[in-house]
Amino acid sequence: MASHPGVHLVGSVAMPDAESVFRALAGGLGPWLRRVPDGETGARHRWIYWQYEMLTRHPDMEIDPTIEPMPLYQWDGMLIRTIPQVRFRPGVDPAAVVFETGYAPAAIDSYGVFRRLRADGLIPEGVRFQVSLPTAMASGFMYISPAARSDYLPAYERALFRALDDILAAIPHADLSIQWDICQEVLVFENYFTPRPADYKAQILAEFARLAARVPDAVELGYHLCYGSPRDEHLVMPKDTAILAEMAEGLVRGLPRRLDFLHLPVPRERSDDAYFAPLRRLALPADTTLYLGLIHHDDAAGDQARIAGAKTAVPRFGLSSECGWGRTDPARVPGLITAHRKAAETLAF
Repeated sequence: MASHPGVHLVGSVAMPDAESVFRALAGGLGPWLRRVPDGETGARHRWIYWQYEMLTRHPDMEIDPTIEPMPLYQWDGMLIRTIPQVRFRPGVDPAAVVFETGYAPAAIDSYGVFRRLRADGLIPEGVRFQVSLPTAMASGFMYISPAARSDYLPAYERALFRALDDILAAIPHADLSIQWDICQEVLVFENYFTPRPADYKAQILAEFARLAARVPDAVELGYHLCYGSPRDEHLVMPKDTAILAEMAEGLVRGLPRRLDFLHLPVPRERSDDAYFAPLRRLALPADTTLYLGLIHHDDAAGDQARIAGAKTAVPRFGLSSECGWGRTDPARVPGLITAHRKAAETLAF
């Protein structure tokens, strides 16, 4: 199994707690796992929505009364919800604001469960504990009033880095894998948000480099690029992998350290050459594992078609789903685990 690219889980899993997630994933996918997330259960199950709850309760923040709530549309035009966006209260110095993200306590608690289950032999030795973290732009573009965004991004990034430092201090680096979740940045490239900064590419690639620089070399580092899945559907349906390839190329060029893995999504309907063709130009470092999110629920034939399509453009890749499973029907989770296992058993290059 050592040469097998393996299976990657993006992060969230629709289960009640971290122990349930660890047991299910390690039990069903153990030989193919390189790292395992805690499922982002409880308050985190809607990805960054719990950060919106934190922001709206924060004494230095308020709903911006001068703008209309931002509409959040799905790729097919369905209005998912409207979001009243937040700003700093008048008179507040953004440089002095402290946000408590909650990511460090959640990771540290879950690592205790991970370590216990590994000691019991339920999690294989050598599998790392994966912590998936958002970027400042994630909440910044979703929840923050455009007029306040330039002040918010550095303030939240400071809080995020404090949380990361607490995680790094509490968890042995040889046990740890950090995944940066890149969603809103992909949507910015796709011109989903208006207005879009004129220098958005430079801003995003600089962010990628800052995120990487905060992760020590002994810790595994990965990036998950995403088109969003608030109702288990994309916010934007990609035309092909051109934007993903462009972002990945910029990411690799600017990284100050090793990139261990990169995850890219593949929509259910896309097994065609046109979707995968832009990946032919993507030159990843030899020690970077590419994971393609082409495994979908209850679609074994489609999984194999997407694998075959990907092989026309990419010489080697591991398996994943498009995004996390936190917002899917919990009844689908066992089937998703089975689908990943069956695909891994037959994957060959």
